[in-house]
Amino acid sequence: MTESQQQKLQISAMNELIKNSDIRLAFQRCLIVLREFLPVDYISLHLFDEGLGIIETLVDATVNVSPVINNISVLTPEARELAAQSIKYIDPGKPYEIIDRLGDSVMAEQLGVDLGTPDSASLVLDLCQDGRYLGSVAFTGAPGAIYTHEHGAFVTTLHDTMACVVSRFLSLRECNRLRDSLADRANFLQSELLRGVDDQIIGADFGLKDVVASCRQVAPTDTPVLLLGETGVGKEVLAGAIHRISSRRDGPFIKVNCGGIPATLIESALFGHVKGAFTGALSDKKGYFERAQGGTIFLDEIGELPMEAQTRFLHVLQDKSFERVGGGKLRKANIRVLAATHRNLEKLIQEGKFRRDLLFRLNIFPLTIPPLRQRKVDIPPLAAHFISKIAGDMGLPEVPFAAPGAVDRLLEYQWPGNVRELANVIEREIIIRRDGPLTFEGINPDAESPFLKHCRPDEMILENIIAKHIVHGLRMTGGKIEGKGGTAELLGINSRTLQSKMKKLNIPFGRMAGDIYSV
Repeated sequence: MTESQQQKLQISAMNELIKNSDIRLAFQRCLIVLREFLPVDYISLHLFDEGLGIIETLVDATVNVSPVINNISVLTPEARELAAQSIKYIDPGKPYEIIDRLGDSVMAEQLGVDLGTPDSASLVLDLCQDGRYLGSVAFTGAPGAIYTHEHGAFVTTLHDTMACVVSRFLSLRECNRLRDSLADRANFLQSELLRGVDDQIIGADFGLKDVVASCRQVAPTDTPVLLLGETGVGKEVLAGAIHRISSRRDGPFIKVNCGGIPATLIESALFGHVKGAFTGALSDKKGYFERAQGGTIFLDEIGELPMEAQTRFLHVLQDKSFERVGGGKLRKANIRVLAATHRNLEKLIQEGKFRRDLLFRLNIFPLTIPPLRQRKVDIPPLAAHFISKIAGDMGLPEVPFAAPGAVDRLLEYQWPGNVRELANVIEREIIIRRDGPLTFEGINPDAESPFLKHCRPDEMILENIIAKHIVHGLRMTGGKIEGKGGTAELLGINSRTLQSKMKKLNIPFGRMAGDIYSV
Protein backbone atom coordinates (compact mmCIF):
# COMPACT_ATOMS: atom_id res chain seq x y z
CA MET A 1 0.00 0.00 0.00
CA THR A 2 1.40 3.39 -1.01
CA GLU A 3 1.91 6.26 1.42
CA SER A 4 -0.96 8.15 -0.24
CA GLN A 5 -3.29 5.19 0.20
CA GLN A 6 -2.26 4.87 3.86
CA GLN A 7 -3.05 8.53 4.44
CA LYS A 8 -6.54 8.12 2.92
CA LEU A 9 -7.08 5.03 5.08
CA GLN A 10 -5.92 6.95 8.16
CA ILE A 11 -8.39 9.77 7.46
CA SER A 12 -11.24 7.30 6.91
CA ALA A 13 -10.48 5.52 10.19
CA MET A 14 -10.33 8.84 12.07
CA ASN A 15 -13.66 9.92 10.60
CA GLU A 16 -15.32 6.71 11.77
CA LEU A 17 -13.94 7.19 15.28
CA ILE A 18 -15.07 10.80 15.52
CA LYS A 19 -18.49 10.74 13.88
CA ASN A 20 -19.96 7.84 15.88
CA SER A 21 -21.02 8.86 19.39
CA ASP A 22 -21.40 5.20 20.47
CA ILE A 23 -17.89 4.06 21.37
CA ARG A 24 -18.67 0.43 20.43
CA LEU A 25 -19.89 1.43 16.97
CA ALA A 26 -16.99 3.88 16.51
CA PHE A 27 -14.35 1.20 17.04
CA GLN A 28 -16.26 -1.39 15.00
CA ARG A 29 -16.48 0.97 12.01
CA CYS A 30 -12.81 1.75 12.45
CA LEU A 31 -12.06 -1.99 12.36
CA ILE A 32 -13.88 -2.36 9.04
CA VAL A 33 -11.73 0.39 7.51
CA LEU A 34 -8.45 -0.92 8.93
CA ARG A 35 -8.95 -4.40 7.48
CA GLU A 36 -7.81 -2.99 4.15
CA PHE A 37 -4.29 -2.78 5.60
CA LEU A 38 -4.14 -4.79 8.85
CA PRO A 39 -4.68 -8.57 9.21
CA VAL A 40 -7.24 -7.91 11.96
CA ASP A 41 -10.44 -9.78 12.88
CA TYR A 42 -11.11 -8.34 16.35
CA ILE A 43 -10.72 -4.92 17.90
CA SER A 44 -11.03 -4.50 21.66
CA LEU A 45 -10.66 -1.59 24.06
CA HIS A 46 -9.37 -2.17 27.59
CA LEU A 47 -9.11 0.34 30.45
CA PHE A 48 -6.61 -0.34 33.22
CA ASP A 49 -7.27 0.74 36.81
CA GLU A 50 -3.91 0.56 38.52
CA GLY A 51 -5.37 1.15 41.99
CA LEU A 52 -7.81 -1.74 41.72
CA GLY A 53 -5.61 -3.96 39.58
CA ILE A 54 -8.40 -4.62 37.13
CA ILE A 55 -8.92 -4.35 33.40
CA GLU A 56 -12.32 -3.16 32.19
CA THR A 57 -13.18 -4.22 28.63
CA LEU A 58 -15.51 -1.74 26.95
CA VAL A 59 -15.31 -2.83 23.31
CA ASP A 60 -15.00 -6.34 21.88
CA ALA A 61 -15.99 -6.06 18.23
CA THR A 62 -15.78 -7.97 14.99
CA VAL A 63 -16.82 -6.83 11.53
CA ASN A 64 -20.31 -8.22 12.09
CA VAL A 65 -21.06 -7.45 15.73
CA SER A 66 -20.08 -5.10 18.54
CA PRO A 67 -22.10 -6.23 21.59
CA VAL A 68 -22.71 -4.25 24.74
CA ILE A 69 -19.97 -5.38 27.09
CA ASN A 70 -18.59 -4.30 30.43
CA ASN A 71 -16.28 -7.12 31.41
CA ILE A 72 -14.05 -6.80 34.48
CA SER A 73 -10.89 -8.93 34.64
CA VAL A 74 -8.89 -9.10 37.86
CA LEU A 75 -5.16 -9.31 37.14
CA THR A 76 -2.84 -11.62 39.01
CA PRO A 77 -0.32 -9.85 41.27
CA GLU A 78 2.39 -10.63 38.70
CA ALA A 79 0.40 -9.16 35.83
CA ARG A 80 -0.61 -6.15 37.94
CA GLU A 81 2.99 -5.34 38.76
CA LEU A 82 4.09 -5.86 35.16
CA ALA A 83 1.31 -3.57 33.90
CA ALA A 84 2.22 -0.83 36.37
CA GLN A 85 5.88 -0.98 35.31
CA SER A 86 5.02 -1.06 31.60
CA ILE A 87 2.94 2.10 31.88
CA LYS A 88 5.91 4.00 33.32
CA TYR A 89 8.08 3.20 30.29
CA ILE A 90 5.70 3.72 27.38
CA ASP A 91 7.58 5.29 24.48
CA PRO A 92 5.47 8.11 22.97
CA GLY A 93 7.18 7.52 19.64
CA LYS A 94 6.43 3.79 19.70
CA PRO A 95 3.36 3.25 21.91
CA TYR A 96 2.60 -0.19 20.52
CA GLU A 97 3.62 -3.78 21.20
CA ILE A 98 3.50 -6.76 18.89
CA ILE A 99 2.46 -9.99 20.63
CA ASP A 100 3.09 -13.06 18.49
CA ARG A 101 0.91 -15.34 20.62
CA LEU A 102 -1.61 -14.11 23.20
CA GLY A 103 -1.32 -17.26 25.29
CA ASP A 104 2.38 -16.60 25.92
CA SER A 105 1.90 -13.07 27.30
CA VAL A 106 1.39 -12.48 31.01
CA MET A 107 -0.52 -9.28 30.28
CA ALA A 108 -2.50 -10.41 27.24
CA GLU A 109 -3.25 -14.01 28.21
CA GLN A 110 -6.71 -13.07 29.52
CA LEU A 111 -7.48 -11.35 26.20
CA GLY A 112 -6.80 -14.60 24.39
CA VAL A 113 -9.07 -16.45 26.80
CA ASP A 114 -11.90 -13.89 26.37
CA LEU A 115 -11.66 -14.00 22.57
CA GLY A 116 -11.11 -17.75 22.46
CA THR A 117 -7.95 -17.19 20.40
CA PRO A 118 -4.93 -17.96 22.63
CA ASP A 119 -2.85 -18.86 19.54
CA SER A 120 -3.52 -15.57 17.74
CA ALA A 121 -1.20 -12.62 17.33
CA SER A 122 -2.15 -9.13 18.46
CA LEU A 123 -0.99 -5.56 17.97
CA VAL A 124 -1.59 -3.55 21.16
CA LEU A 125 -1.67 0.26 21.08
CA ASP A 126 -1.31 2.02 24.46
CA LEU A 127 -3.39 5.19 24.82
CA CYS A 128 -2.18 8.19 26.84
CA GLN A 129 -3.39 11.76 27.10
CA ASP A 130 -1.80 14.63 29.03
CA GLY A 131 0.46 12.21 30.88
CA ARG A 132 -2.45 10.01 31.94
CA TYR A 133 -2.60 6.38 30.87
CA LEU A 134 -6.10 5.59 29.58
CA GLY A 135 -5.84 1.99 28.43
CA SER A 136 -5.06 0.03 25.30
CA VAL A 137 -6.58 -0.98 21.99
CA ALA A 138 -5.87 -4.52 20.82
CA PHE A 139 -5.97 -5.42 17.12
CA THR A 140 -6.15 -9.21 16.99
CA GLY A 141 -6.03 -11.47 13.96
CA ALA A 142 -6.88 -15.07 13.30
CA PRO A 143 -4.22 -17.72 14.01
CA GLY A 144 -1.43 -17.29 11.48
CA ALA A 145 -1.71 -13.51 11.20
CA ILE A 146 1.60 -11.66 11.39
CA TYR A 147 2.00 -8.06 12.55
CA THR A 148 4.97 -5.89 11.53
CA HIS A 149 6.40 -2.60 12.70
CA GLU A 150 4.91 -1.04 9.58
CA HIS A 151 1.51 -1.99 11.00
CA GLY A 152 2.56 -0.57 14.36
CA ALA A 153 3.68 2.72 12.83
CA PHE A 154 0.35 3.01 11.03
CA VAL A 155 -1.85 2.49 14.12
CA THR A 156 0.38 4.99 15.97
CA THR A 157 -0.96 7.68 13.61
CA LEU A 158 -4.41 6.94 15.05
CA HIS A 159 -3.23 7.24 18.66
CA ASP A 160 -4.28 10.83 19.36
CA THR A 161 -7.74 10.38 17.82
CA MET A 162 -8.40 7.16 19.73
CA ALA A 163 -7.16 8.72 22.97
CA CYS A 164 -9.50 11.69 22.49
CA VAL A 165 -12.46 9.38 21.81
CA VAL A 166 -11.74 7.31 24.94
CA SER A 167 -11.17 10.42 27.06
CA ARG A 168 -14.45 11.88 25.84
CA PHE A 169 -16.21 8.64 26.73
CA LEU A 170 -14.72 8.57 30.23
CA SER A 171 -15.67 12.21 30.84
CA LEU A 172 -19.23 11.56 29.68
CA ARG A 173 -19.47 8.47 31.88
CA GLU A 174 -18.30 10.46 34.89
CA CYS A 175 -20.85 13.19 34.12
CA ASN A 176 -23.57 10.55 33.92
CA ARG A 177 -22.42 9.07 37.22
CA LEU A 178 -22.59 12.49 38.90
CA ARG A 179 -25.98 13.16 37.30
CA ASP A 180 -27.31 9.84 38.57
CA SER A 181 -25.90 10.55 42.01
CA LEU A 182 -27.62 13.94 42.09
CA ALA A 183 -30.83 12.45 40.72
CA ASP A 184 -30.69 9.75 43.39
CA ARG A 185 -30.34 12.38 46.10
CA ALA A 186 -33.09 14.48 44.51
CA ASN A 187 -35.43 11.48 44.47
CA PHE A 188 -34.83 10.93 48.17
CA LEU A 189 -35.57 14.58 48.90
CA GLN A 190 -38.55 14.73 46.54
CA SER A 191 -40.14 11.67 48.09
CA GLU A 192 -40.03 13.41 51.45
CA LEU A 193 -41.31 16.75 50.11
CA LEU A 194 -44.31 15.00 48.56
CA ARG A 195 -45.24 13.26 51.76
CA GLY A 196 -48.49 14.67 53.10
CA VAL A 197 -52.09 13.64 52.60
CA ASP A 198 -50.96 10.26 51.23
CA ASP A 199 -49.60 9.35 54.62
CA GLN A 200 -52.29 10.71 56.90
CA ILE A 201 -53.28 8.08 59.42
CA ILE A 202 -56.84 7.04 58.74
CA GLY A 203 -58.15 5.54 61.95
CA ALA A 204 -56.10 7.67 64.34
CA ASP A 205 -59.25 8.46 66.28
CA PHE A 206 -60.77 4.98 66.03
CA GLY A 207 -59.13 1.57 65.46
CA LEU A 208 -55.56 2.88 65.69
CA LYS A 209 -56.15 5.26 68.57
CA ASP A 210 -53.96 3.39 71.07
CA VAL A 211 -51.19 2.79 68.53
CA VAL A 212 -51.09 6.47 67.54
CA ALA A 213 -50.96 7.47 71.22
CA SER A 214 -47.90 5.22 71.65
CA CYS A 215 -46.31 6.79 68.56
CA ARG A 216 -46.69 10.23 70.11
CA GLN A 217 -45.05 8.99 73.30
CA VAL A 218 -41.96 7.53 71.64
CA ALA A 219 -41.51 10.02 68.77
CA PRO A 220 -39.59 12.73 70.71
CA THR A 221 -36.91 10.20 71.76
CA ASP A 222 -34.17 8.47 69.73
CA THR A 223 -35.25 5.05 70.99
CA PRO A 224 -35.47 2.35 68.28
CA VAL A 225 -39.03 1.31 67.50
CA LEU A 226 -40.06 -2.12 66.25
CA LEU A 227 -43.33 -2.09 64.30
CA LEU A 228 -45.06 -5.47 64.24
CA GLY A 229 -48.06 -6.58 62.24
CA GLU A 230 -49.32 -8.44 59.23
CA THR A 231 -48.38 -7.43 55.71
CA GLY A 232 -50.33 -4.41 54.53
CA VAL A 233 -51.47 -3.02 57.91
CA GLY A 234 -49.67 0.32 57.43
CA LYS A 235 -46.33 -0.07 59.22
CA GLU A 236 -44.60 2.31 56.80
CA VAL A 237 -47.27 4.98 57.33
CA LEU A 238 -46.79 4.85 61.09
CA ALA A 239 -43.01 4.95 60.71
CA GLY A 240 -43.38 8.12 58.65
CA ALA A 241 -45.66 9.60 61.28
CA ILE A 242 -43.12 8.94 64.05
CA HIS A 243 -40.43 10.67 61.97
CA ARG A 244 -42.60 13.71 61.17
CA ILE A 245 -43.43 14.46 64.81
CA SER A 246 -39.88 13.77 66.06
CA SER A 247 -37.02 16.21 66.57
CA ARG A 248 -35.46 14.76 63.40
CA ARG A 249 -38.36 15.80 61.16
CA ASP A 250 -36.15 18.25 59.22
CA GLY A 251 -33.70 15.43 58.40
CA PRO A 252 -34.11 12.71 55.76
CA PHE A 253 -36.51 9.79 56.15
CA ILE A 254 -34.88 6.87 54.34
CA LYS A 255 -36.99 3.78 53.63
CA VAL A 256 -35.28 0.45 52.96
CA ASN A 257 -37.03 -2.79 52.06
CA CYS A 258 -34.56 -5.37 53.40
CA GLY A 259 -36.34 -8.15 51.54
CA GLY A 260 -36.05 -6.38 48.21
CA ILE A 261 -32.24 -6.23 48.07
CA PRO A 262 -30.22 -9.32 47.03
CA ALA A 263 -28.29 -10.87 49.94
CA THR A 264 -24.99 -10.30 48.10
CA LEU A 265 -25.63 -6.53 47.88
CA ILE A 266 -27.41 -5.78 51.16
CA GLU A 267 -24.31 -4.80 53.17
CA SER A 268 -23.06 -2.48 50.44
CA ALA A 269 -26.55 -0.97 50.06
CA LEU A 270 -26.91 -0.32 53.79
CA PHE A 271 -23.39 0.72 54.77
CA GLY A 272 -21.84 1.79 51.46
CA HIS A 273 -18.53 0.63 50.05
CA VAL A 274 -15.12 2.00 49.15
CA LYS A 275 -13.53 1.82 45.73
CA GLY A 276 -12.11 -1.64 45.15
CA ALA A 277 -14.09 -3.33 47.92
CA PHE A 278 -15.20 -5.95 45.39
CA THR A 279 -15.22 -6.52 41.67
CA GLY A 280 -17.27 -3.76 40.08
CA ALA A 281 -16.82 -1.29 42.97
CA LEU A 282 -15.30 1.36 40.70
CA SER A 283 -15.90 4.27 43.08
CA ASP A 284 -16.83 5.08 46.68
CA LYS A 285 -20.55 4.91 47.35
CA LYS A 286 -22.68 6.01 50.27
CA GLY A 287 -25.09 3.53 51.81
CA TYR A 288 -28.53 4.14 53.23
CA PHE A 289 -27.18 4.76 56.74
CA GLU A 290 -25.03 7.66 55.50
CA ARG A 291 -27.95 9.09 53.54
CA ALA A 292 -30.02 9.02 56.71
CA GLN A 293 -27.52 11.11 58.73
CA GLY A 294 -29.39 13.56 60.94
CA GLY A 295 -32.70 11.85 60.23
CA THR A 296 -34.45 8.49 60.42
CA ILE A 297 -33.88 5.18 58.67
CA PHE A 298 -36.83 2.81 58.34
CA LEU A 299 -35.84 -0.83 57.81
CA ASP A 300 -38.89 -2.66 56.54
CA GLU A 301 -38.96 -6.48 56.53
CA ILE A 302 -36.10 -6.58 59.06
CA GLY A 303 -36.64 -10.32 59.40
CA GLU A 304 -35.24 -10.78 55.87
CA LEU A 305 -31.87 -9.26 56.81
CA PRO A 306 -29.01 -11.78 56.28
CA MET A 307 -27.00 -12.78 59.38
CA GLU A 308 -23.82 -11.01 58.17
CA ALA A 309 -25.69 -7.73 57.78
CA GLN A 310 -27.38 -8.25 61.15
CA THR A 311 -23.93 -8.27 62.80
CA ARG A 312 -23.01 -4.93 61.21
CA PHE A 313 -26.40 -3.49 62.10
CA LEU A 314 -25.99 -4.56 65.72
CA HIS A 315 -22.75 -2.54 65.91
CA VAL A 316 -24.62 0.51 64.63
CA LEU A 317 -27.18 0.18 67.43
CA GLN A 318 -24.55 -0.50 70.08
CA ASP A 319 -21.74 1.86 69.10
CA LYS A 320 -23.54 4.42 66.92
CA SER A 321 -20.88 3.92 64.25
CA PHE A 322 -20.14 1.81 61.18
CA GLU A 323 -17.62 1.21 58.41
CA ARG A 324 -18.19 1.06 54.70
CA VAL A 325 -17.66 -2.35 53.10
CA GLY A 326 -13.95 -2.69 52.37
CA GLY A 327 -13.06 0.42 54.40
CA GLY A 328 -11.39 0.92 57.74
CA LYS A 329 -12.62 4.42 58.56
CA LEU A 330 -15.14 4.52 61.39
CA ARG A 331 -18.16 6.71 60.61
CA LYS A 332 -20.59 8.09 63.17
CA ALA A 333 -24.22 7.11 62.79
CA ASN A 334 -26.35 10.09 63.84
CA ILE A 335 -29.63 8.40 63.00
CA ARG A 336 -32.91 7.17 64.46
CA VAL A 337 -33.73 3.54 63.66
CA LEU A 338 -37.25 2.30 63.01
CA ALA A 339 -37.77 -1.31 61.96
CA ALA A 340 -40.75 -3.38 60.91
CA THR A 341 -41.62 -7.00 60.19
CA HIS A 342 -44.58 -9.31 59.69
CA ARG A 343 -42.43 -12.30 60.65
CA ASN A 344 -42.25 -14.03 64.04
CA LEU A 345 -38.74 -13.00 65.11
CA GLU A 346 -38.69 -15.41 68.06
CA LYS A 347 -39.29 -18.26 65.63
CA LEU A 348 -36.55 -16.96 63.35
CA ILE A 349 -34.17 -16.92 66.32
CA GLN A 350 -34.98 -20.56 67.08
CA GLU A 351 -34.30 -21.39 63.41
CA GLY A 352 -30.92 -19.63 63.58
CA LYS A 353 -31.98 -16.91 61.13
CA PHE A 354 -32.08 -13.92 63.48
CA ARG A 355 -29.79 -12.72 66.28
CA ARG A 356 -31.33 -12.62 69.74
CA ASP A 357 -29.05 -9.78 70.84
CA LEU A 358 -30.26 -7.75 67.86
CA LEU A 359 -33.88 -8.35 68.87
CA PHE A 360 -33.05 -7.14 72.39
CA ARG A 361 -31.76 -3.88 70.91
CA LEU A 362 -34.74 -3.40 68.58
CA ASN A 363 -37.48 -4.53 70.94
CA ILE A 364 -37.18 -1.68 73.45
CA PHE A 365 -40.43 -0.13 72.25
CA PRO A 366 -42.48 -2.59 70.16
CA LEU A 367 -45.70 -1.44 68.53
CA THR A 368 -48.18 -4.03 67.31
CA ILE A 369 -50.53 -2.76 64.60
CA PRO A 370 -53.85 -4.64 64.56
CA PRO A 371 -55.04 -6.13 61.25
CA LEU A 372 -57.91 -4.45 59.43
CA ARG A 373 -60.37 -7.23 60.32
CA GLN A 374 -59.93 -6.27 64.00
CA ARG A 375 -60.65 -2.59 63.35
CA LYS A 376 -63.46 -2.59 60.82
CA VAL A 377 -64.58 0.77 62.12
CA ASP A 378 -61.74 2.19 60.01
CA ILE A 379 -62.96 0.63 56.72
CA PRO A 380 -65.49 3.34 55.71
CA PRO A 381 -63.07 6.29 56.15
CA LEU A 382 -60.27 4.28 54.52
CA ALA A 383 -62.52 3.47 51.56
CA ALA A 384 -63.49 7.13 51.18
CA HIS A 385 -59.81 8.14 51.29
CA PHE A 386 -58.73 5.60 48.67
CA ILE A 387 -61.63 6.36 46.34
CA SER A 388 -60.76 10.04 46.36
CA LYS A 389 -57.02 9.45 46.02
CA ILE A 390 -57.22 6.84 43.24
CA ALA A 391 -59.73 8.91 41.27
CA GLY A 392 -57.34 11.83 41.47
CA ASP A 393 -54.38 9.70 40.38
CA MET A 394 -56.40 8.48 37.38
CA GLY A 395 -57.41 12.01 36.45
CA LEU A 396 -61.14 11.29 36.64
CA PRO A 397 -63.34 14.38 36.28
CA GLU A 398 -65.55 13.26 39.16
CA VAL A 399 -64.96 11.11 42.22
CA PRO A 400 -66.96 7.83 41.94
CA PHE A 401 -69.53 7.10 44.61
CA ALA A 402 -70.39 3.83 46.36
CA ALA A 403 -73.72 2.17 45.66
CA PRO A 404 -76.10 1.44 48.55
CA GLY A 405 -74.94 -1.65 50.38
CA ALA A 406 -71.43 -1.53 48.87
CA VAL A 407 -69.73 -0.60 52.15
CA ASP A 408 -71.53 -3.51 53.86
CA ARG A 409 -69.72 -5.90 51.50
CA LEU A 410 -66.42 -4.30 52.50
CA LEU A 411 -67.27 -4.66 56.17
CA GLU A 412 -68.23 -8.33 55.84
CA TYR A 413 -64.95 -9.35 54.19
CA GLN A 414 -62.01 -10.39 56.41
CA TRP A 415 -59.19 -8.61 54.49
CA PRO A 416 -56.21 -10.99 54.82
CA GLY A 417 -54.19 -8.44 52.82
CA ASN A 418 -55.27 -5.63 55.16
CA VAL A 419 -55.20 -1.97 54.09
CA ARG A 420 -53.08 -2.66 51.02
CA GLU A 421 -55.60 -5.21 49.76
CA LEU A 422 -58.43 -2.76 50.40
CA ALA A 423 -56.66 -0.14 48.27
CA ASN A 424 -56.09 -2.66 45.47
CA VAL A 425 -59.72 -3.80 45.50
CA ILE A 426 -60.95 -0.20 45.33
CA GLU A 427 -58.57 0.60 42.47
CA ARG A 428 -59.82 -2.42 40.51
CA GLU A 429 -63.44 -1.45 41.17
CA ILE A 430 -62.86 2.11 39.94
CA ILE A 431 -61.24 0.78 36.75
CA ILE A 432 -64.21 -1.51 36.11
CA ARG A 433 -66.98 0.93 37.09
CA ARG A 434 -65.53 4.40 36.61
CA ASP A 435 -68.80 5.60 35.01
CA GLY A 436 -71.17 4.04 37.50
CA PRO A 437 -71.57 3.42 41.22
CA LEU A 438 -69.01 1.22 42.94
CA THR A 439 -70.73 -1.98 44.02
CA PHE A 440 -67.83 -4.31 45.02
CA GLU A 441 -69.92 -7.25 43.84
CA GLY A 442 -66.76 -9.22 43.17
CA ILE A 443 -66.15 -9.61 46.90
CA ASN A 444 -67.26 -12.90 48.43
CA PRO A 445 -67.31 -12.45 52.22
CA ASP A 446 -66.98 -16.21 52.75
CA ALA A 447 -63.88 -16.62 50.56
CA GLU A 448 -60.26 -16.06 51.50
CA SER A 449 -59.94 -13.42 48.83
CA PRO A 450 -62.26 -11.23 46.74
CA PHE A 451 -60.56 -12.75 43.69
CA LEU A 452 -62.06 -16.18 44.53
CA LYS A 453 -65.75 -16.98 44.18
CA HIS A 454 -67.85 -20.15 44.08
CA CYS A 455 -65.01 -22.52 45.07
CA ARG A 456 -65.49 -26.26 44.41
CA PRO A 457 -64.47 -28.69 47.22
CA ASP A 458 -61.08 -29.43 45.60
CA GLU A 459 -60.45 -25.70 45.43
CA MET A 460 -60.79 -25.39 49.19
CA ILE A 461 -57.40 -27.09 49.67
CA LEU A 462 -55.21 -24.26 50.98
CA GLU A 463 -52.46 -24.65 48.38
CA ASN A 464 -55.03 -24.62 45.59
CA ILE A 465 -56.57 -21.45 46.96
CA ILE A 466 -53.16 -19.77 47.18
CA ALA A 467 -52.21 -20.91 43.67
CA LYS A 468 -55.46 -19.64 42.18
CA HIS A 469 -55.08 -16.35 44.04
CA ILE A 470 -51.57 -15.88 42.63
CA VAL A 471 -52.63 -16.78 39.07
CA HIS A 472 -55.49 -14.27 39.25
CA GLY A 473 -52.99 -11.65 40.34
CA LEU A 474 -50.62 -12.54 37.49
CA ARG A 475 -53.41 -12.19 34.96
CA MET A 476 -54.36 -8.81 36.37
CA THR A 477 -50.77 -7.58 35.97
CA GLY A 478 -49.99 -9.29 32.68
CA GLY A 479 -47.44 -11.57 34.35
CA LYS A 480 -45.40 -8.75 35.91
CA ILE A 481 -44.05 -9.80 39.31
CA GLU A 482 -41.78 -7.04 40.63
CA GLY A 483 -42.03 -3.27 40.80
CA LYS A 484 -44.92 -0.84 40.79
CA GLY A 485 -48.08 -2.43 39.50
CA GLY A 486 -46.58 -5.92 39.79
CA THR A 487 -48.25 -8.99 41.24
CA ALA A 488 -46.16 -8.84 44.44
CA GLU A 489 -47.41 -5.32 45.14
CA LEU A 490 -50.97 -6.31 44.25
CA LEU A 491 -50.92 -9.26 46.65
CA GLY A 492 -49.07 -7.32 49.33
CA ILE A 493 -46.06 -9.63 49.65
CA ASN A 494 -42.35 -9.43 48.93
CA SER A 495 -41.43 -10.31 45.32
CA ARG A 496 -38.86 -12.90 46.42
CA THR A 497 -41.45 -14.54 48.68
CA LEU A 498 -43.91 -14.60 45.78
CA GLN A 499 -41.39 -16.22 43.43
CA SER A 500 -40.57 -18.82 46.09
CA LYS A 501 -44.27 -19.66 46.48
CA MET A 502 -44.68 -19.87 42.70
CA LYS A 503 -41.79 -22.32 42.42
CA LYS A 504 -43.24 -24.44 45.23
CA LEU A 505 -46.70 -24.46 43.60
CA ASN A 506 -45.27 -25.04 40.08
CA ILE A 507 -46.73 -21.77 38.76
CA PRO A 508 -44.73 -20.77 35.66
CA PHE A 509 -43.17 -17.31 35.49
CA GLY A 510 -40.47 -15.50 33.55
CA ARG A 511 -39.50 -17.09 30.24
CA MET A 512 -41.26 -20.33 31.19
CA ALA A 513 -44.57 -18.49 31.30
CA GLY A 514 -44.39 -17.06 27.79
CA ASP A 515 -47.50 -14.91 27.25
CA ILE A 516 -49.99 -17.03 29.20
CA TYR A 517 -50.77 -14.11 31.53
CA SER A 518 -51.23 -11.54 28.78
CA VAL A 519 -54.17 -9.24 29.27
